[in-house]
Amino acid sequence: MCPLRLIPKIFLFDEDELAPEVRAQRVLNKGRLPALTRYIVDNPDDYTFSALTASVDGEMYFESIADTGMGMRAGQIRIPMAARFLINDGQHRRAAIEQALKENPDLGEETIAVVFFHDAGLERCQQMFADLNRHAVRPPRSIGVLYDHRDDLAIMARLLAMKSPVFKGHVEMESSTLAQRSRKLFTLSAVYSATQSLLQGLETKKEKAQELAEAYWEAVDLVVPDWGMVRKRELAAPEVRKDYIHSHGIALHALGRIGNSLVRNSDSPQVWHSRLKLLTSVDWSRTNPDWEGRALIGGRVSKSHQNLTLTVNYLRRHMKLQLSPEEQRVEDAYLRGDA
Repeated sequence: MCPLRLIPKIFLFDEDELAPEVRAQRVLNKGRLPALTRYIVDNPDDYTFSALTASVDGEMYFESIADTGMGMRAGQIRIPMAARFLINDGQHRRAAIEQALKENPDLGEETIAVVFFHDAGLERCQQMFADLNRHAVRPPRSIGVLYDHRDDLAIMARLLAMKSPVFKGHVEMESSTLAQRSRKLFTLSAVYSATQSLLQGLETKKEKAQELAEAYWEAVDLVVPDWGMVRKRELAAPEVRKDYIHSHGIALHALGRIGNSLVRNSDSPQVWHSRLKLLTSVDWSRTNPDWEGRALIGGRVSKSHQNLTLTVNYLRRHMKLQLSPEEQRVEDAYLRGDA
């Protein structure tokens, strides 16, 4: 266990200007640091970091507390201060710790686990990095939302998935993709992203935001009758997902952005219902050629930012809503054939 105040002083990582073949680490992505730093500073009592891994270019001596038994495996490691410590895994955590200490020096007495290896040369350090990251798999976003108790929006998405009459029983809570035969209509990550877009920039208290989200998705449900037919078991979820796009993440996300515009322009649910009724004219089927190039690329759903914007534009047109300057730029490029 190493005190955080020592981490920036003794642990080094390769400089950015070195060529990749003579480095033992990837280049530091400084764009990741603000979020990591904020996480430490905002959660000083219960942040969680995995161990750092470092190579020691110097002699290491281990002194056990006993000559026999389990005591032989516990003791102190002694490393000369002239030794060089090279981070093999955890350079972004190290840099974030350094930034966090500048904001809150009291964090210096906190500790983090470190795994030490003897430095056996550049080739061994590069192999360690490759081995440590070889089987790393980022968990699905849905399970991240399911297990996140810090993010109010994640909590809201879970409540919608478990209690809303629109989503209850039809949301995949763990995976961010749906199996071909899954009886679910939506993923938790899609509900999260869509609700995030709905509430983006709205200064609403947590309880009111929850009520707003529930009311809006219930209003949308009225103009997408296929969702209700799945709940009544008049249609099968796999067939609906196969033949229509309205339960896919890009459609939910687009509907969330539409809802954000409606809420900004009017606090009255009656106005939403009136405007949303215009969506009954939308042909959500995949066979509708209007979706190609917007929500679909070569017949497959595309979740790119550009395709999301083009899908939003299509729905705005049906609802007779004005496009933002950025949306108009994307629409003009699409119509010119530049998209």
